[in-house]
Amino acid sequence: MNENVDRVRNNTSDEINKELDRQAAVRVSDYANLSDTELTEKIEALDREWDIERVLQTNASLIGLSGLALGVAVNKKWLAVPGVVLPFLFQHAVQGWCPPVPIFRRLGYRTRKEIDKEKFALKYLRGDFEKVRGLRDDVAAFRSVNY
Repeated sequence: MNENVDRVRNNTSDEINKELDRQAAVRVSDYANLSDTELTEKIEALDREWDIERVLQTNASLIGLSGLALGVAVNKKWLAVPGVVLPFLFQHAVQGWCPPVPIFRRLGYRTRKEIDKEKFALKYLRGDFEKVRGLRDDVAAFRSVNY
């Protein structure tokens, strides 16, 4: 597997990754007996879920803009804040890690790939892939997207 495919996951502790995977598996199992309409609602909710990239970008933007505004309006020392935040954002873009990543991961923020795995498991349960595979159970659904 290409190391760049999921850099956040590669730079997150196994403990946190396993817990996020466990939580997703429990949700998929809990949703196994939902109607197609209810599964569609869950899938739409997953489409709206903020992934860690979006959270990091929003967080860095808000902190950077706040530091800039405070630097202009209050004290120039606040201009150091964007000077700290922007290199973290750059570090994340290059390495897939920056200091806030472990905090956000512990708070349950997932990568888009992790969210999509759960979404496709729910699509499997809903029967979207029945032409490919005739089974309709939660274990097969989750295994089908976790390689």
